[in-house]
Amino acid sequence: WRTLLVKYLYVTFLYIYILIMLKPFPFHVLLVLQFKYLLNTSYKDMNLDSEETNCCNSARLLIYAIQGQPRNYFICSVITKFYQHILALVFAVKEINKYLHILPNITLGFHIYDSYSDALMTYRTTLDLLFKLHKIVPNYICGTINKIVGIIGGMSPETSIRMAEILQLYKIPQISYGSFQLVGTDESRFPPFYRMAPDEAVQYEGLVQLLLYFGWKWVGFIIADDKHGEHFIQTLEPMLSQNKICSEFTESVDRNFHFYELLEMVERTVSHVVVFTEKTANAVIIHGENIVFMWLASTLLVTKLFPVTTSDFSQEISTRKVWITMAQNDFTLHSLQRAVDMQMFHGAISFSISKKELPGFQQYIQAVTPYGANQDGFIREVWKQAFGCSVSNNAVSEDEQCTGEERLDDLLASFFETSILSHSYSIYNAVYALAQALHVAHTIRTHQNIQKDRDQVKAKTIEAWQVRFLFINRISFNNNVGDEIKLNEDGTLKAGFDIVNLITFPNSSYINIPVGEIDPQAPPGKFFLIHQDKIQWHHEFTQLPPLSLCNDPCPLGKIKNKIEGQKFCCYACAHCTEKMISRQIDMENCDRCPEDQFPNEAHDECIPKMLNYLSFEEPLGITLMSLSLLFSIVTALVFIIFIKQRDTPIVKANNRNLTYLLLVSLFLCFLCSLQFIGHPNKVTCLLRQTTFGIIFSIAISSILAKTITVVVAFLASKPGSLFHKWVGQKLAYSIIWFCSFIQVTICVVWLNTSPPFPDLDMETLLGEIIVECHEGSITMFYCVLGYMGFLALLSFIVAFLARKLPESFNEAKFITFSMLVFCSVWLTFVPTYLSTNGKYMVAVEIFSILSSSGGLLGCIFTPKIYIIILRPELNTREHLVHKKL
Repeated sequence: WRTLLVKYLYVTFLYIYILIMLKPFPFHVLLVLQFKYLLNTSYKDMNLDSEETNCCNSARLLIYAIQGQPRNYFICSVITKFYQHILALVFAVKEINKYLHILPNITLGFHIYDSYSDALMTYRTTLDLLFKLHKIVPNYICGTINKIVGIIGGMSPETSIRMAEILQLYKIPQISYGSFQLVGTDESRFPPFYRMAPDEAVQYEGLVQLLLYFGWKWVGFIIADDKHGEHFIQTLEPMLSQNKICSEFTESVDRNFHFYELLEMVERTVSHVVVFTEKTANAVIIHGENIVFMWLASTLLVTKLFPVTTSDFSQEISTRKVWITMAQNDFTLHSLQRAVDMQMFHGAISFSISKKELPGFQQYIQAVTPYGANQDGFIREVWKQAFGCSVSNNAVSEDEQCTGEERLDDLLASFFETSILSHSYSIYNAVYALAQALHVAHTIRTHQNIQKDRDQVKAKTIEAWQVRFLFINRISFNNNVGDEIKLNEDGTLKAGFDIVNLITFPNSSYINIPVGEIDPQAPPGKFFLIHQDKIQWHHEFTQLPPLSLCNDPCPLGKIKNKIEGQKFCCYACAHCTEKMISRQIDMENCDRCPEDQFPNEAHDECIPKMLNYLSFEEPLGITLMSLSLLFSIVTALVFIIFIKQRDTPIVKANNRNLTYLLLVSLFLCFLCSLQFIGHPNKVTCLLRQTTFGIIFSIAISSILAKTITVVVAFLASKPGSLFHKWVGQKLAYSIIWFCSFIQVTICVVWLNTSPPFPDLDMETLLGEIIVECHEGSITMFYCVLGYMGFLALLSFIVAFLARKLPESFNEAKFITFSMLVFCSVWLTFVPTYLSTNGKYMVAVEIFSILSSSGGLLGCIFTPKIYIIILRPELNTREHLVHKKL
């Protein structure tokens, strides 16, 4: 309860302090222009100082203040910065009256009425200016000699609406210099209503482009608590959602205060303080009238001056924000807010109606003194608020007397600016627009009178409805600084917005630096232009330009992962899967790499895949090639030995012709493994499997023929045996040719139906492209291997059955062992081959070829070479016959 009590007392004091500062009379004025033919006018009645001109008329300056006290205000004071609006009006009227070519023989004058920033008070003001001054009798205009040709005002939309409801009945043109859109009102009801401001939709689109340009996807809003603030949010939210931008908070500022709502206001102010202590959005958009900014400045000031030490409010306020103000707003402070440090708003970005400095306007402002403008009903209060001195001649005044040496250009920019404000520029253009319309109307009327009666030209008063008609249809001119002033069909100004950057100084003064523009008439792609290098940011930001995101952006290699229950701008980051990359931050989806590329380790870039094949240059390829050549050389040496020893008993006893054929087949088997090494091409793919299958089948067929020949020879040696007809070379050659022919047939069918071909496998291995020979038909490939296995199994069975024949003539034992080796190798080959990929699959097959061929060579020929080379004494007929016996 103590914490709540401290909160309550603290925020109550804070709110009362803000109210005291935020309830002056705003300087929102109605500027009523009139023209006069002064042929029968009494100077005495008007009570004016006059300037003589070289025509029959005089320039008049009329300033009236409405009588009576406004409601619900604590302090009667003004916002000094708005005084420039008055000066812009006077400056424009004096220029027009000075240049006789615009309105010859016509003097332009004006009334100024205060709107009190109160829409209801505007009704009385409007009625008062239409009829008898200060005697509100609607439609009673007898004795009124001041014909109104146009009204400039108001600054706020509420004021403009109230005025338009009455003025449209009398078809008096109304030009608003501050309001952009009459929210919740059918503007077609107010045909005389025009705006010296661009279409507000242009500003909305520019705001979205600004947020997108800097990547600010997490923003906050501070708006006025009225229907215009609601309309702003309702219009902007869909645009933000379409561009994947969301708002963290929307805080509203109440323009009216009542004591019976104190508790509610305290709670609201607590939530406002939380905005600056807990919210993470760095980009905060301010929309509404200047009271919104003054509330913001006061809240920041008071929160710093009176820090709360409770556990909930122990955080120090952070002013590290990018404040974005709309064109309706300005960095305006009241004189009681001098303690506000404008450096809190350093780096702010603002939209303003496009403007240029008016020649002579700054000099005009610098020449303003409180004692030189007797007809200025506001200057006394302006001087009092701005300089803290009194212009009154009352000797009993407690305030220090003004010296007259004070100058407006000595004030800080937050209280008064000598450079032209956007609203002042709009007032200046509005005065010229009415003067131009009046000029056209006067020219037409004069021409008509001359045509009607050249001898009797009578000056007739031009009515306001004529000016209204000409205003929208004929007004198009360039002002004194070269800007074209022209209205659209809907009564809005054909213009864009400037984007300015607020640069503050230690003494709380500031300047606005143009950093961009929004031009709706620019070519496509030029609508939004900004110079980022010219922008200065708040000094507390460590990253430039600053970020305004719900969370840190997902880095390269990761994508957004939505968090359930939170706004779409808040998300986690997930890694890209294999074969996917993320080349930009905050990507929604990963991109797939091209087939010939794969992600790097960070998954932020695709790099070319390596070609995967067994080459002659790599260690594995060199090893297998060396083994192949070594076995080939050994086979060749054995073959040479057998040629040289062809007449010895051991060579003759083992059917030397079949032995030669077997050695040649094994020699070719070792060499054919070289076809599997190197970059696959069409020829090697067609030949390597079929060549190996046919040659190996010949080798096994030779072994089978040798074994069967020995078995038949011993069976034929028995009396009465029928096998003596099969004894001889014919049987052996028939077996070889028959068995080989079957394999050749299989290979021919394979090559004609679905031949092997070179292929690129980009999917199996990550980061590598397997350059392989696709078998075409896996069935035919395994048919080739299966048939070799069948021959090996048949040879093993025959050799096993012939193992008891005489040893000197019998190779059955060695053939049995060789077939066991062969079958073991190829039975192991199948699962190993299927479980490997790329060059290792090829290496497995080469190893199987070398192992099985080497097994045949070693098991069959090692004993014979041993006898021929190391035990030649055993290579005799006597030894063989003796062993037989």
